Order: sequence, then structure tokens, then C-alpha cells
Amino acid sequence: MSFKRRQLTNSEYESQESDSDSDSEDWKATSHFTPPGPAVCFDESQSGVQRPLPFPTEAERFKLFLTEEMVGEIVEETNRYALELQEKREPGVRGKLAKWVTTTISEMYTFLVTVLLMGIVKKNSLREYWSTDPMFATPFFASLFSQVRFLVLLRCLHFVNNATAILSDPLYKIRNVLISLTSAFGRVFVPYKDLCIDESLMLWKGRLAFRQYIPSKRHRFGVKFFVMCDVKTGFVQDIIVYTGSTTDIKHYEGLGVSGSVVMTMLAPHLGKGHTLYVDNWCSSPTLFQHLLSNSTGACGTVRLNRKGMPAFGCGKMQRGEVEFQENGQQLAVKWHDKRDVHVLSTFHTATMSATGKVDHLTGERKIKPDCVLDYNLKMGVVDKADMINSFVECTRKTNKWYKKIFFHLIDTAVLNGSIVHRKVITYQKYRENLMRELLEEHHTPRHPSTGGRPAVDNPLRFTARHFPCKVPQTASQGSRTWRHCKVCLSGARRSKQRKMTKYMCLACDAPLCISPCFEEYHMLKHY
Repeated sequence: MSFKRRQLTNSEYESQESDSDSDSEDWKATSHFTPPGPAVCFDESQSGVQRPLPFPTEAERFKLFLTEEMVGEIVEETNRYALELQEKREPGVRGKLAKWVTTTISEMYTFLVTVLLMGIVKKNSLREYWSTDPMFATPFFASLFSQVRFLVLLRCLHFVNNATAILSDPLYKIRNVLISLTSAFGRVFVPYKDLCIDESLMLWKGRLAFRQYIPSKRHRFGVKFFVMCDVKTGFVQDIIVYTGSTTDIKHYEGLGVSGSVVMTMLAPHLGKGHTLYVDNWCSSPTLFQHLLSNSTGACGTVRLNRKGMPAFGCGKMQRGEVEFQENGQQLAVKWHDKRDVHVLSTFHTATMSATGKVDHLTGERKIKPDCVLDYNLKMGVVDKADMINSFVECTRKTNKWYKKIFFHLIDTAVLNGSIVHRKVITYQKYRENLMRELLEEHHTPRHPSTGGRPAVDNPLRFTARHFPCKVPQTASQGSRTWRHCKVCLSGARRSKQRKMTKYMCLACDAPLCISPCFEEYHMLKHY
């Protein structure tokens, strides 16, 4: 059994209300503690998906969270930001922005599908998705977007009007999307009895005022989220981005930062009979008593120096030994496994239960306190959500922290969509079906490029019968029947030149000089 250890900043230490010499005369040793019954019994009949659709598709579930209205706002801000970038461009300087065309809701959904697909088809850089090397080519991406269009959309992706944004808010770049998605999470799904609040860390090593260092996490550096999940389903119910002293929480007197985070996230669910599982960063007798007065049970590992904690026996315990203390409403447990473990609970009894495992040295069945067994079973839901998304996540390296947070939120919305979909398919299969359905609804196939070298060689030019003919006249060209030679313009064997010819291969629809281009085009793979 592993329990998290992490370093806190000085400001966080000051906010925790720790006091190793606190008054503990209300606690007493016990072996038969029975917690007081809940003031409110939880009603599970209201839990689950609200107003479920009769036969929902994967795309319909996803759009419960990322609605077309929200995507429309993103499209509006992206178009506005693209115009701002164009105005800042120096006169006469050309680039990708010079080719900017107003984006639409359908194109934005197609863009998001492309990003989601990149989470399954892994490559080292974005440009490799449009590689024409036969060994690495993935032509499906070129059928969705040209490389230039995708990169310029990624460059201009924006979520707020800079002219009216509240600059004092550290999250103003992503605030609108964060509020919309978290509101949708709470609107679509009502959690079951057991809830879990834990930290999550999104990798970010760039400059950022609220970047955190948590050595116990895999990434260590990044943006910290407080995440509340429903234990039964794994549904992500709420997310708070930690920004230091400006974190968007309501401060409760006497509870410190950690207690205020818990109370802010639990506010819509207090007084309904829920039970909460938290780690030792949040747990304290003061917080648990406050939750108990709001008909909410709590269980979690706890630091021994928390204000109000009892003084356990100072002797060294042997493995498997346990000590229970209670104050009439809360149970404090000290249990020795590989090291001392301290657990606080307001709804467990002072009993031990079998784990189902056998000690191979003694042959005896292993037993643990009930609160420890429950904690191990239900506390890892947030880490499990991070683990599931880590295999197919669409977040990529970017210079803009708010874009990475956006893609992280998209991954979370997809995960929630798969949970409420209620069909027995794997998470990756759900993502695949979702991408197909969004493309069927929103994608318009691209017209193949008429210029430049073909991405995939046309086998027709090696197998069919080919004869030169003159370029036919068209109404738009009038008497002009000259076109750029394909080999001279895009060939690799000679320096490129814009040479005109009046001959072509009709079968290949390729304008070609009679000599030597016609022969090279039909005889050489790399002309």
C-alpha cells in the first residue's frame, strides 16, 4: 500500500493549521467504536446520467460537454485572434497567416478530431503526419487538412477576446472553456454516494507563474489540478486549477487552503449523505467535523501533526499492530504496515477485516483496518483517470500553456463521454467511434492538390499506355494552351524551373515537355 508524500511551499505550510502540541484530551483508546448514524441517508435514485438520450451515439455523448455553442464561441475568438495577428504582421512579409481563411464550427470539430487521432497515431513532430516518405506516410491526415492549414489553425486557436478579458485572472486565457466544461460535467451527471478528491499534474516545464513541483508525481513539474471524481464510475465531476493565492476557491475560516478546496468542490453535494475520500494533504479533524455537521462522511490518511489529532502511543509497533482512538464522532487509526500509517474517519468502525491474501511466511490470513481497506479501494480513482488518458492523450508539446490545458480538458471530456455512454466497449474503441462519427457529420473531403509533387506515386504512370498530346483549349484560357511542366516544376533530379509546355499526357493529366520530361515521368520512380 502506497501513500503520497510531497513537499509543500512555506505558504501552504502556514495555511494548514498544524499544531503538534494541540489539545487531545477528548480522544480515548477504543476497540468497539461505532460512528454516529448519518443525519441524512443518501438517495441513490437521483444519481447517474440526467435526462439520458434513448439511443445515444458516441458523438452525441461527447457533445453533451463540448457543445456546438461552445465550439462556436471558440471559432469566433479564433477568427478574431487571426485577424489581430494579421494586423500585427509587417507589410510585405508573407507567411502562413497570409493564407488565413475564416474557420467554421465544422472545421473546428474536424480539427479536434485530427488532434484526438494524433493521440492514437504517435509521431515525434507534427510535420511528420504529413510526410510523403512511403515508410512513414499517413495520408489520412492529408485528407483532413493540409499541413499549412492545420498549423495555422493551431497557431490561431484562441478562447477569449483579448480586448475585454480580465487580465487580473491568471486563467483568463482558458477561463471560459473551463467554466463551460465543468458546468456541463455537473449538469449531465449526478454522482453516487462515494466521492474522491485528489491532485493531478499536467506536465509543463515552460515558464508559468503557477507551475508546481510535486516530486511524488510522475511528471514532477506542471500545472496542478484538484479533481473530484465519482468513485463508482470514475466520472470527473469537477476540476479546479491551482494558481497559488489566486486559486478560484471560497476561503473558509479555520480550514486553511486544503480544507477550502474540499469545501468549494463539495458545495453542491453537502447535506445529501455523501462520503468523501481524501489524502493527507486535505485531511484534518477540523475539516472532517465540519463535513460531518453537513451530513457528509469523510475518510483519509492524515498527518500526525494536524491540529486536533490524538497522541498515539510512542512505542515502536510491530507489523500488523493497530491502535484505535475515538472522540465520540471521529475514529483515528494508527496501523503499522511497512511503516506507521495514520487514518482518520467519521463513518468506519474500529474493526479489522481479511484482505483475501495470505502471509507466505506464517501462513496466516492478512488483515487490515476496515478504513484502510476502503481507502485503498476507493482513493485511486483520480490516478486511474490520469492513467487511462495517458495512453491516448492528445496533449502535445506547445509554447502556449492554455492550449495544453485546453487539450487536457478535451481528453477529460472524452473520458466522461465514454463513461456516460454505457456501452461495453473499450475506451480506445469509444474514441475511434467518436472520431468517425464527428468526421461523418462535419468533415468535407479535401480536393486533391493539382500542383507540386504527388504525395503518393500514381501507379498508372508506370503501367498504362501513354502518348503525348497537345493541351486542350478551355473557355477560361481562350487561345492560351500552355501549362507548367510537372517534371521541370517539381522534379528532384534537376534544379526546379517554371518551364511552360503545350504538351501533356492525357491519361495522367500531367503537362510534360516532350523531351526528356515525358520519358522521365513515365520511367523513373523519383523523377
